Amino acid sequence: MSGENTINIKQLSSLDSDFDVRLDHLLAWENVSDGQVEEVVNDVLRNVRQQGDSALVDYTNRFDRRQITSISELSITKDELQKALDSLPAAEREALELAAKRIRHYHQHQKQESWNYREADGTLLGQQVTPLDRVGIYVPGGKASYPSSVLMNALPAKVAGVAEIIMVVPAPGGQLNSLVLAAAAIAGVDRVFTLGGAQAIGALAYGTETVPRVDKIVGPGNIYVATAKRAVFGSVGLDMVAGPSEILVVCDGDTDPDWIAMDLFSQAEHDEDAQSLLVSHDVDFLASVRASMEKLLPSMERAEIIRAALESRSALISVESIEAAVSLINRIAPEHLELSVADPQALLPKIRHAGAIFMGRYTAEALGDYCAGPNHVLPTSATARFSSPLGVYDFQKRSSVIMCTAEGASTLGKTASVLARGESLTAHACSAEFRVKK
Repeated sequence: MSGENTINIKQLSSLDSDFDVRLDHLLAWENVSDGQVEEVVNDVLRNVRQQGDSALVDYTNRFDRRQITSISELSITKDELQKALDSLPAAEREALELAAKRIRHYHQHQKQESWNYREADGTLLGQQVTPLDRVGIYVPGGKASYPSSVLMNALPAKVAGVAEIIMVVPAPGGQLNSLVLAAAAIAGVDRVFTLGGAQAIGALAYGTETVPRVDKIVGPGNIYVATAKRAVFGSVGLDMVAGPSEILVVCDGDTDPDWIAMDLFSQAEHDEDAQSLLVSHDVDFLASVRASMEKLLPSMERAEIIRAALESRSALISVESIEAAVSLINRIAPEHLELSVADPQALLPKIRHAGAIFMGRYTAEALGDYCAGPNHVLPTSATARFSSPLGVYDFQKRSSVIMCTAEGASTLGKTASVLARGESLTAHACSAEFRVKK
């Protein structure tokens, strides 16, 4: 292997005395913006809130190299979306429609319904589940375009019953990806604006004369978008503030090393900060995968990005057993987890923390990115310890339902009275006591 193809990816062993320190350093990711980014974002948000459409026009011309004079030039009609869909080559349209069908079908299983029950005295208790009124979807449009993100963000909202979906997507230099527009048509997006950056987040969060205020914003973006999402939280709901893409592959050594190498590449090609980890108890297999990576990398279109990601935040990790690998999974809490082993179902009950779990040698993570059905918007940076993939439940909210009979109000009132007086809340106590039968 020539020196120029060598990949300087880190190799760790769980038996090394400094393993914990090295692993913690590798996993560390401060997904926070610096003061300069925050200053820019705060200025943008303030101006959008105060000046509305005129600020959007100004920032779009400045940051996206446009020359527009009116907000109307940023609006894309449903007819234009349909035209983009109709003009697609047959193979691309069929792929988008099949992916949408599978994503919709999967998410229909997540939909929650209202429920209630009656107690013996007739008291009714329950939960009313309702969709959000309006959501905003941010779709990146800079270095790359992601029609799959349109489907993954919009279709769960549609299944949930959201009445209106507003999509924002930057169009640097006025250029738009036809697949993104076609995906919006397929997913049933209601309105599209060619807005990007912090100004788009501000428009969705606060509303302008033209862009309606939404109840929740979903979708990934760059550091300015992530910083703006943090800043507007509370005025509007958020899905998550995502970090770089991650994959953790656990392999028993019996999968084709070329397959594993390409699975690691599939996340590394997103950007230089992406993280690809391979864990195995077979040291010889780790060496085989390294050789496969060095063999295959020159054929990759984004070879330099892949190399940078592999050499900065990625690693080949040897452990003493598959059981030790499971412990490592739960410690890392990866966004994407591949169980490339003989019996992945035996491991599944032991895995507590992972965004999406891809089971078996034939289940490439890339299938989940596009068309398997489950959502590809996943928790990163170990937030899978307490977060879940984007789903229908993110576009539904729940209201508690309580209806007491006279008998129920009397019974509960006695208990409430005691507790309220214990908290020195006399009005609470009296309110309950008025309904207690004398």
